[in-house]
Amino acid sequence: MTAATDTAWRLGVSPLSWTNDVLADLGGETPVETCLVEAAEAGYAGVELGRLFPRDAAKLRSLFGAHDLALASGWHSGFLAERDVAAETAAVEAHARLLADLGAEVMVYGECGRMAAGSPLDVGMSGRLTLDAGEVGDYAGRLTEFARRLHGEYGLRLGYHHHLMMVAETFDEISALFDRTGPEVGLLLDTGHAAAGGFDYARLLERFGDRIVHIHLKDVRPDMMAEVRAHDLSFNDGVRAGMFTVPGDGGVDFSALAGFVRDTGYRGWLVVEAEQDPAKVPPLPAVSRAREHVLSFFA
Repeated sequence: MTAATDTAWRLGVSPLSWTNDVLADLGGETPVETCLVEAAEAGYAGVELGRLFPRDAAKLRSLFGAHDLALASGWHSGFLAERDVAAETAAVEAHARLLADLGAEVMVYGECGRMAAGSPLDVGMSGRLTLDAGEVGDYAGRLTEFARRLHGEYGLRLGYHHHLMMVAETFDEISALFDRTGPEVGLLLDTGHAAAGGFDYARLLERFGDRIVHIHLKDVRPDMMAEVRAHDLSFNDGVRAGMFTVPGDGGVDFSALAGFVRDTGYRGWLVVEAEQDPAKVPPLPAVSRAREHVLSFFA
């Protein structure tokens, strides 16, 4: 099925199905070439950066070009919940330049400030830290200024990733933040993190659809997610247990998202993503099924 070839949006895949960015033992031995070969074989138009990818523009351009793939985006671990805009701007320089050089239009921003000490993704879900109500406005101001600089200097939109264990996990937290940021701050909609955060992603489509600049298509296994919450497991324990999966293997209904894309003329990437053990779930069959599942909503 090739329904996406003449649309304004493009369908990509995250390398997380092959190699986990945090848990080195999950696919850590998988060559970058394997990810690219199989992403292209499955029919995807592009990939996001992964931790094992070279951070050299010429090398990446050659790798992507050999498989007719584009760079969809790349994650930046931001700390604006704890540091000022000048420090964040300096920290992002090399990464932002690389994304811009490779033709990306959006940079994924994940807030890694105000997280539990040590290994925050190994802390039980109840140990998540949040911002006080009085801190949200100042944080939103820093995000807005940083997003303005990012676009002004590199031509990149900031795609803010609501995320489990980070300061904007719930619908109310995301809303409180985006009600205070300027339009420079774009939203990365993640279907799986919405479900795992306890709300229907369609609420973000309705409330902040005009702010969405990037989309992650992640599914959630409801029974496993319930176990994670019931036993206060950590994010990493949940990943190992299989709480996340590719579209079609979990409980998320993607029809509302397809309607949003069609009705609004969304122009950007839809990126299939699943943080799971590639030894248990072989990547190529999984991402191939996921692509067909996603495209079936547009048929």
